[in-house]
Parts: sequence; structure tokens; C-alpha cells
Amino acid sequence: MEPSEKIKIICVDEGRELAKQVRQIYKESELHLAYERTIEEVVDRFEQESFDVMLFSSSVTSRHPSNAIEILEIITAKCPATQILFFTQPRRLKIANQALRAGAFHYSLLPVSDEELKLLIETSLERKPQLGLNLLLRSEVEKTTFEQMIGKSTSMHQVYRQIRQAAATDIPVLISGETGTGKELAALAIHELSNRANGPYMPVHIGSLPSDLVASELFGHESGSFTGANERRKGCFELAVNGTIFLDEIATIDQKMQVSLLRLLETKSFHRLGSQTDINVDVRIIAASNADLRNEIRMGRFREDLYYRLEVLCIDMPPLRERHGDLHLLVDHFIKQSCDDFQKVIRGASPNFFSCLESYIWPGNVRELKNVIQRAVINCQGDILDINHLPERLMNSRQAGIAIPLRVGMSLKEIEREAIVRTMEYTGNNRTRASEILGISRRALYNKMLKFQ
Repeated sequence: MEPSEKIKIICVDEGRELAKQVRQIYKESELHLAYERTIEEVVDRFEQESFDVMLFSSSVTSRHPSNAIEILEIITAKCPATQILFFTQPRRLKIANQALRAGAFHYSLLPVSDEELKLLIETSLERKPQLGLNLLLRSEVEKTTFEQMIGKSTSMHQVYRQIRQAAATDIPVLISGETGTGKELAALAIHELSNRANGPYMPVHIGSLPSDLVASELFGHESGSFTGANERRKGCFELAVNGTIFLDEIATIDQKMQVSLLRLLETKSFHRLGSQTDINVDVRIIAASNADLRNEIRMGRFREDLYYRLEVLCIDMPPLRERHGDLHLLVDHFIKQSCDDFQKVIRGASPNFFSCLESYIWPGNVRELKNVIQRAVINCQGDILDINHLPERLMNSRQAGIAIPLRVGMSLKEIEREAIVRTMEYTGNNRTRASEILGISRRALYNKMLKFQ
């Protein structure tokens, strides 16, 4: 077995009896075993690595039982994919009951036979919640988050790289992508990583504004410039001086406003409605659109010169269906977020739940996924999300397949490497499942991974 496929078990026990039994039950090639004698080191160990199962003996709770229960609560909350098996002496059933309430999967009396111990471990693995992120594991959190965005797929790492490039300059940026792909999060990340981070960040959702109020919202107005303008008002560009303004749904502005915006980009100045006095501004502009602006240009609805002013640097946010390997991370994040918001305790999700999520095409992307998880958490009466907590459209949907983009000119070697990379991303680096999808043996897959580095 490869190290990543071994059963990872940590024994927390004053003696070594449980650890010795585990070593007798499993071959060395099947097992990665860690051992701690005191509860004080348990959290530190989880900050370094993740485990499938924790065997927790009541022997370490005798001096500070409340501390031990607190540790169990921390592991349950921060490492939901770790199954906790609690072992206790017959005279200490009270602490076993507290352990179950703290999140332990099961308890058993000591001494425990090899057959029962193996059965408990294998049952806990079968019932293991399908959540991948250990929030105590510092390196894992760092690898899968960027600013407020979550994802470790190849397409998201490309986005992170472009965001860093954009943050290093002051040029206009155009962010494109389907609804719900996180365009505003990307804009905010550019601002917070740039030299303008200490300045204001002004998001303007143009599509939600009445067309006759867009000019006033962006440029402000003088008193009496139109009916209802009873006093002078500064617009977003004036309020965003030395900062960043984010113009969402830029395709919805009319032709007249497009001219005004083009003038601002060229001269870095504008005037309020009802005034002819120019106001010079130092503002970084980031625009976003879920519409195809090139098609809007062909249809005569968007100015070509404004488009080229805005897309000096273009970032394309990938749809969720192309972010292979990110689904579990996002679900994990939204479950924890929803539990905090709705005061719920969810330990994980069933394999059927994830299978259903993976088979759906996600037309609403990450925003739709967040809403689905929130609904599931609210509807769940227990502590494990299951398929019956999902909307009917997900249960009835089956995805035709994951597309792998190929360009003319790619060699067969490049195509084979791309297929392996994308399949490994899609399966969360599960080699057994990846080899099944690719129709080759695990050994053949391993050899190809070495070949392609």
C-alpha cells in the first residue's frame, strides 16, 4: 500500500495495550500508527497530520476528565473525518457517556478482544464521514485557501496566480465567469493584496440599480440636478479615492454611461451630474461580467473601445464543474459555516450524499452549492447529512461526464498526462478510484505517475 492509503490510527492511552493490539491486527503495510500517552499532546499531533480513527482510553482522563472531554469536542468539531472510539473500565461508564455526547462514534469496555477491536475499527471506517479538511492541520488549510477563496484544483491555482499578478499593478482588470463562481471574492482579493489595501473598497452591483440612477451612484450629483436631488452627493468614484471600485455586471450599463466610464478611464477625471467641474480621481477599476462581452460587442450593446480599456488583464473564474477536487473542500467549509450560523452539530455526510453532489452539473456554481448545503444542514435532524436532505433536482440529476479540455497540437503523451492529472484531481487523489475510471491497474497508474513526474 502507498502511505496515503494506509489506515491512519492514533492511540491515546497511558499504557501501550491498545497500540500493541492494533499492531497485531493489521500488517505494517496496512497501518500508520501514532501514539500519545497524555491528552496534552493530542491537539499538537492533529496540527501535524490527520487520522482516520482515534482510539481514546479512559486511562488518560483520570486526572483531568473535563480536559479530556474538551479535547474530544475539539477533535469532533475541527476534524470531523476522524472517528473516535472510546475505551473505558466497567466502573467508569459515566465518562463514556460524556465521551459519546462530546462526539465519540462508539465506546467499548476494557479489556477488548482483538476481534471486537477490529470490528469497531472497520465499522467506524465504513461509517466515516466524507469530509476531507482537518481544520487543525495548518499545512492543509494553507494549501487549500487563498484569501477568502477555497480550492486546490489546477484551475483555481491559475486564478490565484492571476490575482497576484493583478495585485502587483494598478491596471484595470476584467473578471469573467458564470453566475456564482466567486467574481467578487476575486476582486476583493486583488484589492487586499495590492498597495491600495488601506484605501476604500467600493463594490457596485450595477445590475441591481435602476438605469436612471447608475450615473448618480457612480459619479454623484449636485443639489437640484434632477427631481429629488435635494443636496450634493458624492458618488462611488469620489468615495473610492486611493482605493478600488468593483463594477459588477458591467454589461448592463447603457451606451451613455459607457461613454462616461470610457472618459474616466482615459482622463482619470469625471464630473458630478449637474456640474461641469472636473474632479480628478486616483481609483483602481475592477469590472466583472457573467455575459460574453465579445458577443455583446457583436450585438452592438457594448462598446469595443471600453472593452479593451477594461480587459488589460482578464481573469476567467472557472465553473464549479471544472474545479475537479474542490467539491469536498467547499462542502466541508459550507457545512461548518452553516453549523455556526444555525447552531447545529453536523459530524459529516454519507457517501450517497457526496455521490449525488458529484453527479450534479451545478449551473449556479459555488453560490448554488452553498445554498444547497445550508438547506441540508437546516433539514437534518441528526448529525450526518444524507441524500434525503438534498433538493429533488440533485437526486434526479446524473452528470454525463467530466470534460477534459484538449487543444489541437497536443501530443498523445500530453493528452495521457492531462487525463491522469484531471482524474486524480476529480477523485481527490484516490488512486484506486482513479485507476478504475481510467481502466488501468493501480500499479500501471503508479508507474505512469512516476513517468510523468
